[in-house]
Amino acid sequence: MKKYLTLCLVLAILLSICALGGVSASAVESPGETSEEEDIFADWNEDAPALYALVNYVEAVTDELSPDYIPPEDRIAVFDMDGTLCAELCPTYLEYYLLAWRILKDPSYTPDAEMLEFGRMLREHAIDKAYPDGMDMLHATHAAKAYAGMTLKEFADFVNGLLVRNVDGFEGMTYAVSFYTPMVEVVEYLQDNGFKVYICSGSDRFICRTFIEGMLDIPYENIIGMDVELEATGQLGEDGLQYVFKAGDDIVRTDRLLIKNLKMNKVKQIVQEIGRKPVLSFGNSGGDVSMHMYTISDNPYRSAAFMLIADDDVRDYGNPQKAEGLREKWEASGFSVISMRDDFRTIYGDKVTRTGVFHWLDDLAENREAAPAAAEPDTNSDIQYVMYLGTNDKDTNKPVFTQAEAQDKLREILIRHFGGYTIQDALGGWVEGDTLYQEYTLIIYLSDTTEDAIHAAADELIETFRQSSILIQANPTTTEFYVGK
Repeated sequence: MKKYLTLCLVLAILLSICALGGVSASAVESPGETSEEEDIFADWNEDAPALYALVNYVEAVTDELSPDYIPPEDRIAVFDMDGTLCAELCPTYLEYYLLAWRILKDPSYTPDAEMLEFGRMLREHAIDKAYPDGMDMLHATHAAKAYAGMTLKEFADFVNGLLVRNVDGFEGMTYAVSFYTPMVEVVEYLQDNGFKVYICSGSDRFICRTFIEGMLDIPYENIIGMDVELEATGQLGEDGLQYVFKAGDDIVRTDRLLIKNLKMNKVKQIVQEIGRKPVLSFGNSGGDVSMHMYTISDNPYRSAAFMLIADDDVRDYGNPQKAEGLREKWEASGFSVISMRDDFRTIYGDKVTRTGVFHWLDDLAENREAAPAAAEPDTNSDIQYVMYLGTNDKDTNKPVFTQAEAQDKLREILIRHFGGYTIQDALGGWVEGDTLYQEYTLIIYLSDTTEDAIHAAADELIETFRQSSILIQANPTTTEFYVGK
């Protein structure tokens, strides 16, 4: 009898602790044990620690009686995309594949020599990952240039045209459905529990928008990614404060990169675009650490961050040894670790198999040449700079020097800056009210120089001759030093 009473007392204390912690009794057990949770998380292993941690968290923060309760408007979850929600090892990022295809295979695009070289580098090193340093920005700037001039519909059509292709290295899957099905279940579970889900990806925003269509029920406005500047078709680089959108205009991509959305840039974009601090963050790499730390640091609500590690080399192309080192690193940082090998019952669905064979090099073999280089400029072409230098003081309107002194001062300055000169005397005049003002003026002709050199000399002339400004003309011209027949 005493043993029975003691057992009842222990159970009562445990249930009280669970209630105070905002955790339901069912959540104390493995999340996969109830039939309802089996339906929600059919593609997870029942004993997955990360799933247990997630369900425990969600039940606590959605229970109005829990001290960890979070109002629906503050239930913000942010997800990286490549390697967190979808495949990135087949054999490389989707956005790299798209750009390589654009450069090497797209018949509507003719790359220049530099772009063609970059496309070939993408093809040659996608499998061995021997990319050059700074590859993130190298890719971003080349992608901006390669897609410049495309309307958003043209770009979406281009992306969709490749999403229907079979994923390299797998059977039974196209790029359009190359999502981790367990992570799709996580997104749907959070949405069912009142969370607003955002994608915060290093990939192009408009690739992400097109890619998730039909796979994830996330509105376009909840998708953050790499961005290029957009403009109207008739704008042609004119400042947006000056140009007025016209009937018949469309929106096109430009080659002007605005942001590569990685690392601290993810935090900046979350603050600017969401305006609320996330309480959940999901990622898979060092590019997501800033987003995770922002989420779990000084958060007024209970928060959590999850890192997915690619440790499955049987169903996917993960690296178990590297992943184990990452596990230790991420856990030491306070992140929960999701193991693709140990936690996922299936990765892409039961009908998808890893082949271990890539057709990457053959698929991206090109039979094209770079666009012809721009014609070499005429060796005689030049810019002639003409400067008009007044010699009256800007405040008193009286000559600063005599004409002879002005010429001497000018020659000394021009020789120092340019090593020579051509000067012409002139007389300038203007009327203010009933008064005619006249000014001894020197006209300076200069060639075979640069705008920066002209401005450096003009700065000294303005100070020496006490001018408010100097008129400078830049006239395209051709020159010839004719030596006779």
